[in-house]
Amino acid sequence: MFAILDIETTGGKFNEEGITEIAIYRYDGQVILDKISSLVNPNRKIQPFVERLTGINGKMLVNAPKFFELAKRIVEITEGCVIVAHNAEFDYRILQTEFRRLGYSFESKSLCTVALAQKLLPEAESYKLGKLVRSLGIPITDRHRAHGDALATLELFKLLLEKDSGKEIISMYIKELNSNKVAPKFLNIIEELPSEIGVYYIHDLDGTIFYIGKSKNIKKRVLSHLTAETSKAQKIQKKLARLSFELTGNECIALLKEQNEIKKNQPDLNHAMKYRHFEIGIRIDWSSPYHHLVIEQVKQEEEYLEVFKNKKTANRKLRVWLDKFTLCESKTSLGNPKKACFGNGIKKCNGACVGDESSHIYNKRLLKIEKSLSYPHKNMLIIDKGKTKGEQSFIYIKNTVFQGYGYFSLNHQIKTSDAIEKRLIPITNNRDSQALIRGFIGRKRFKKIINLDPS
Repeated sequence: MFAILDIETTGGKFNEEGITEIAIYRYDGQVILDKISSLVNPNRKIQPFVERLTGINGKMLVNAPKFFELAKRIVEITEGCVIVAHNAEFDYRILQTEFRRLGYSFESKSLCTVALAQKLLPEAESYKLGKLVRSLGIPITDRHRAHGDALATLELFKLLLEKDSGKEIISMYIKELNSNKVAPKFLNIIEELPSEIGVYYIHDLDGTIFYIGKSKNIKKRVLSHLTAETSKAQKIQKKLARLSFELTGNECIALLKEQNEIKKNQPDLNHAMKYRHFEIGIRIDWSSPYHHLVIEQVKQEEEYLEVFKNKKTANRKLRVWLDKFTLCESKTSLGNPKKACFGNGIKKCNGACVGDESSHIYNKRLLKIEKSLSYPHKNMLIIDKGKTKGEQSFIYIKNTVFQGYGYFSLNHQIKTSDAIEKRLIPITNNRDSQALIRGFIGRKRFKKIINLDPS
């Protein structure tokens, strides 16, 4: 749980400042659960330069509540939370100072979005809140007012959580809250999970992620882990201390995110997907006059038309190609290269297996498979549902290479390649990601495709 905080102060000598405005948003990583936003009467003079910067003056604060009147509410809204602020050291210090004046010791873990942005957005020109969020296409209103800056910090934090594919932020958070382990066993975990699509992370006592999964219904899938009697389920039940999740809004991004983060984080229980999600491939063997279509275990040094989770799926796709492109079964892994194929007898093969069709004509038709599998455009965005109402997602293809994904709510956030790349969560382009994207394009499981190539 996070408490996104922003504070405006009177200015003045170190540790003599007073709060003039405070805003806090209680955020569970997915939605805002609670909030407080209020002017505060600091009982001290506001520095002139601060008045000019914030627009807050003494007259506005005469009837505002004093800090002690808000203190209980602040404790309630931040309870059990990690404080998140842009330049957290300053906001956290001011908050502690105000509580110390009341004789109360306020303690909490904190995360600084400046430090996180410096790590996750190393190419940013500036890490000042206004300049940074504007460069990322994040709308910001009421700059230098607590509620406006806090909301902008929240949107920035959401983006940083997405870009943190190594899950360093969430793992640190889980580790810090280790003492708050669930009890009674598993019940609280299940109650807090959404019945929506996304990726979930199962942590041990040290906060280490030992299993990553994806599901259209996270709650249902995790419940199956916690009630099943398989070897994997029993290991999960034994080691599980906490569980975190990230909604994706659609299945394609959930699958891309899952396979990428499994490879990156190497969880102990994701043995099968640590190295390759699609283990079987179909490639063209160019060594004979009639090019062959070969189904085999994927080899690192080979190029494949398409990759599959298992041989049964690969066989099924190859039969579709045989029929669609009028190919010869004997020239594939499915037939006998020394015999005429069955299709030749029923006039579904043009006779490559018996020499009736030239290799040049046959190979030209076979190569149409490659063209049919290429992306519709060299540069494009695949648009689909986002995580929240009014939000959409994009998958970015640049020069026929998959770059990653992102989210946007305003069209100007993806109007240019620069704007796209600033909102982009990069993912490595590999056979697995290519297969996933091509599959979704082929089945038309998206809202629309935006062609970025000049007309």
